[in-house]
Amino acid sequence: MDVNQVLTGTLSPDASIRTQAETQLSQAADADFQGYLTTLSRELANEQAQPQVRMAAGLALKNSFTARDYARLKEVQNRWLTQIDPTVKAQVKDFALQTLSSSDTRAGLSAAQFIASIAAIELPREQWPELMRTLVDNVGQGTDQKKQSSLTTIGFICESEDQDLRDSLAQHSNAILTAVVQGARKEEANADIRNAAITALGDSLEFVRTNFENEGERNYIMQVVCEATQADDNRIQQGAYGCLNRIMGLYYEKMRFYMEKALFGLTIQGMKNDEEDVAKLAVEFWCTVCEEEISIEDDNSQAEGAEALRPYFNFTRVATQEVVPVLLELLAKQDEDAAEDEYNVSRAAYQAVQLWAQAVGSQIVAPVLTFVEANLRSEDWHYRDAAVSAFGAIMEGPEEKVLEPLVKQALPVLISMMNDSSVQVKDSAAYALGRICEAVPDSIDPNEHLQTLIGALFGGLSSHPKMAASCCWALMNLADRFAGEPGCATNNLSPHFQASVQHLLQVTESTQDNQFRTAAYEVLNAFVTNAANDSVHIVASMSDVIIERLAKTIPMQQQVVSVEDRLMLEEMQTSLTSVIIAVIQRVEKEIAPQADRFMELLLELLKSLGQKSSVPDTVFAAIGALANALEGDFEKYMQPFSPFLLNALNNQEEPQLCAMAIGLVSDITRALESKVQPFCDQFMNSLLNNLRSTTLGNQFKPAILQSFGDIAQAIGGQFETYLSVVGQVLQQAAGISTAGENVSSFEMLDYIVSLREGIVDAWSGIINALRAGGNSELLDTLHVKTANNITANLLQPYVESIFQLLQTVYQDPNRTEALLRSSMGVIGDISEAFPNGECSQFYRAEWLTNMARDTRANKEFSSRTQDTARWAREQIKRQVGKSGKRAAARPAPWLDDLSEWL
Repeated sequence: MDVNQVLTGTLSPDASIRTQAETQLSQAADADFQGYLTTLSRELANEQAQPQVRMAAGLALKNSFTARDYARLKEVQNRWLTQIDPTVKAQVKDFALQTLSSSDTRAGLSAAQFIASIAAIELPREQWPELMRTLVDNVGQGTDQKKQSSLTTIGFICESEDQDLRDSLAQHSNAILTAVVQGARKEEANADIRNAAITALGDSLEFVRTNFENEGERNYIMQVVCEATQADDNRIQQGAYGCLNRIMGLYYEKMRFYMEKALFGLTIQGMKNDEEDVAKLAVEFWCTVCEEEISIEDDNSQAEGAEALRPYFNFTRVATQEVVPVLLELLAKQDEDAAEDEYNVSRAAYQAVQLWAQAVGSQIVAPVLTFVEANLRSEDWHYRDAAVSAFGAIMEGPEEKVLEPLVKQALPVLISMMNDSSVQVKDSAAYALGRICEAVPDSIDPNEHLQTLIGALFGGLSSHPKMAASCCWALMNLADRFAGEPGCATNNLSPHFQASVQHLLQVTESTQDNQFRTAAYEVLNAFVTNAANDSVHIVASMSDVIIERLAKTIPMQQQVVSVEDRLMLEEMQTSLTSVIIAVIQRVEKEIAPQADRFMELLLELLKSLGQKSSVPDTVFAAIGALANALEGDFEKYMQPFSPFLLNALNNQEEPQLCAMAIGLVSDITRALESKVQPFCDQFMNSLLNNLRSTTLGNQFKPAILQSFGDIAQAIGGQFETYLSVVGQVLQQAAGISTAGENVSSFEMLDYIVSLREGIVDAWSGIINALRAGGNSELLDTLHVKTANNITANLLQPYVESIFQLLQTVYQDPNRTEALLRSSMGVIGDISEAFPNGECSQFYRAEWLTNMARDTRANKEFSSRTQDTARWAREQIKRQVGKSGKRAAARPAPWLDDLSEWL
């Protein structure tokens, strides 16, 4: 293999050459991994090699030990730990460190990335102890290139998301700070070095808390950062303001002195900087201040006792009169050519004003009103737009009694500005009206304002594509806020419902703008969802139009000639199907007369779709909604539909579709109940195969386990057929722990908690199914006591492992209310399955009583959870003989809703 040629090929713009080169590298790695690493690292360090070859070698080395998927990451990291000789490791690392001295900046950057990938493996295991010391020495006495590359390496190490690495970096905080602060000082003449240092400092701030607790060290760090805001190089200024943002977010309680002495003035100066990227970061500093103070006020409102209160300095309230006018001026720096998702200084300022309103409440109203009154009629559209935007930005935060008269006064003006000569102003007016509908809808008088408001928004919808998103969002908020109570006879939308639906049907039919059409269908969904009973007949007639439109898209599949055509058609089909979902969910059981047409069309659509299409997800959601509405009557559609469902369930190459199918199995099972029995063998086989799959990610497993419980609940005692296999699966899944090396990310913790919820829900369904029994003839001939004995015999092998899981749940602080509620239910369910005390020894454990007591006593939990815990506690008492009375029945979930209604 010609290494230079292959490495050059990995960077080729030609996909076939690139793929061939990557395949050759992969084969070389598989054949001799140690030789592969040695060859590539030597090429990385080779000063005679071409720059692109060195860069490609570094990237290939880095990619050998990084991966997005957690399981794959652990696999490649373990390869370094177990398959590489220590001598080879040392040689490879030496080559990488040598490359930091290279005059080739790209080679140094690639080496920095590779070193960071190895650091993520070794530093958490207290290996490579000399790394940080070497990097510090490089910064202290190396060449300029070595300094820059070493600082970049530190930055890459500190920005890693690997939790094990992040946990280990605190012990290196002194070394990290020594290097980055030395490089970031104003005395450093090389701007590239100083920029790399200030970037690394920003990445390292989370790990230097001990140093920040020391006043002397903190003062020096703050001095270096503040001085960097005054650098001539814009990159350094940006890095410095980025550091200040992070410092405020991490160390708010230490910032009072620095705000008074420096930060207040520096950030106002930064916001006025002509360089937009610097100004944005200075604005974001105040966004961070607002977010911190909003969070602190929220925490302090829930704190129990003065010692639990967090320090709160009112930075935003103190600075309102000086900072808010600067932000309002920045609102007028719009770029009329900016893309929808472009984040510029004007949009940063808008975000800051929004947050400021939430942080200080009504205090912001006066300066904003002054600005609005001065600029609402300005000849410069920039200032008219800024005035409208500023008014909309403060709709959340100030008291409603303060906002209400202002909104009532402003509404006619804002509605009239929907006819402004500037499309930017009209768009901002529509967005401001949406903010009003969302945050202060009570300020809108339905009799006085609603007709003109709806008319203005629909007028804007048709006038310019740039306004479509804002008008659609405002209309959705309006529909949500004026819907009244669910199922009400009439609501404030009713007088305008038919005209609104007709308008939406017209614009979705006439427009050629796919994005606009999609947004308009979302508005139609909102109106359908919020239709009062007196508008349901309009929904029914409208659904005929939607069915017709969706049917017309099926033959269009044959006319697709490009990827763009296919994506546009699929988006149209998805939008139309989503309207069908809204219709079904709104009319519920009354959909029955149209169900055949809906199902026939949806099945025809599924037949017509090719592989890798995104439409089946939405089609399955529509079929799930239909199953929920029809319940047992959905049975007649199962024969023609089940092949599509099973294909999706077995399609591990399309994880999203497979996940949708797993959820749909649960929906259909709950809808059909015992009628699902003929399809259960196929469902169970597919679900078990998915559970064993290495192709599907871990996130699928909790839903699969929960589906076992749903199937058990549906078919009752017939689930005995699957009990031995499912029971073993649940026992194995319960063995996964949040302790130890296997868990080093929040994603993994969330997965384990979700997995436990799935396990407990599955056991709950299985226990109740076996207790209820599924063989009616058997139950007719057996005495209830005998039936209980059968249930107990079936469950007996699994009881101990269930209680072990429950104990693990109780002892692990990573648990949710849903998990605890399900656990309480299983505790009671097992008690009722063993009424004669065959498992009473498990109920005598002190931790079990404590678990039920703590769950019941938690005031943050819902009454449903507390009631389930109370019932579990009664069952515990009954099992240990402390209560002679029979425990109450398990509280039904609907009782919680009933009590609220009463």
